[in-house]
Amino acid sequence: MILSVPDMTCEQSRASVEAAITEVGGRAIVSLEDREIEVNGLPESTVLAALKAAGFAAEVIA
Repeated sequence: MILSVPDMTCEQSRASVEAAITEVGGRAIVSLEDREIEVNGLPESTVLAALKAAGFAAEVIA
């Protein structure tokens, strides 16, 4: 799934997003330029909850 993470604006926020996904057992492919991440193998609810706990709003776009 691909998610838009509009508040991911710098390298530190990119690292925080990656860490949030890693903590729940996933792996994120991150595009800081597009402010999007791709995550596979995790339920949508798990990914969204992990990002929310890290302080990032996200929306599934694909």
